[in-house]
Amino acid sequence: MTAIGAQAHKLLGPKRPHRSFFESFIRTLIIVCTALAVVLSSVSICDGHWLLVEDRLFGLWYFCTISNHSEPHCLRDLSQAQVPGVAVGMGLARSVAAMAVVAAIFGLELLIVSQVCEDVRSRSKWAIGSYLLLVAFILSSGGLLTFIILLKNQITLMGFTLMFWCEFTASFLFFLNATSGLHINSLTRSPPAGTLAYRKQGHDGTSLI
Repeated sequence: MTAIGAQAHKLLGPKRPHRSFFESFIRTLIIVCTALAVVLSSVSICDGHWLLVEDRLFGLWYFCTISNHSEPHCLRDLSQAQVPGVAVGMGLARSVAAMAVVAAIFGLELLIVSQVCEDVRSRSKWAIGSYLLLVAFILSSGGLLTFIILLKNQITLMGFTLMFWCEFTASFLFFLNATSGLHINSLTRSPPAGTLAYRKQGHDGTSLI
């Protein structure tokens, strides 16, 4: 390769795109909010106690009865709650909720990698991570809706516990971060034109057009 060709390769080769402070701030905020959503959803699912109705506590893993002067008596056999289909339904609810956390973790990893290791595939990694967050939202919402449908006759607005609202907040954050991530990715520049320009140059620096 001649000196002119080497210089052309250096000038026209891929360059790291320059990002504005606002774009970097928004992307960082999306990553932080996604991490928060993963933590909230994980804690909510592990605790699992989502609905308190008088002296009964309904959860993803246990059904508990509470008396005035004793500790809650919890049963792993959810059929003891005497709610039709609750045993199978809760198994479905916790399964899809757990899958939502897994999808969100992989999505978060791709978002972080796309920012730490910037290359020509960074935009694709960011887009895939955002789509995984959208999948996490769908799964998380499915778990919440399943829980609500199963216990629709026992539900009161004040009966929902803090853990339920943590899962609700996490589901909302998954949706917000997914749509925000896809939107900001569509607004940003494509890879530098020099990448395509170099493909049209010969190794000696002469044009192939």
